[in-house]
Amino acid sequence: MEVLSSRVLLRPKDLARSRRFYAETLGLAVYREFGPPEHPGVVLFLGQGFLELSGHSEDRASPGVSLWLQVRDVAREEERLRQAGVTVLREARLEPWGLVELWIADPDGHRIVLVQVPPDHPLRRDPR
Repeated sequence: MEVLSSRVLLRPKDLARSRRFYAETLGLAVYREFGPPEHPGVVLFLGQGFLELSGHSEDRASPGVSLWLQVRDVAREEERLRQAGVTVLREARLEPWGLVELWIADPDGHRIVLVQVPPDHPLRRDPR
């Protein structure tokens, strides 16, 4: 299989609320908008992938699914997001595997882990 593009699809309970959270609170850039003007879907840049918010669902967030977002400074993001009223599920901390992780939730309870890769972590080292 040759994958040409990919995206994560979320069907929020309140599309406008989720759009504000991801675009304004988290600050993800809009890639494209589509659909009817009264209920437009949106695709947001998600690092090297995309996040699509569209449609509607009354289903609860699945505890087995999380978004993993690498950021430059987890501590700065934690402070900013707390001030914005974002639900922090677990404060930022250095994990045994060497990454700094902060766990937050979107308005529907979807878990999001913000990850910082320290300068001395193997992910930053050139393996050649």
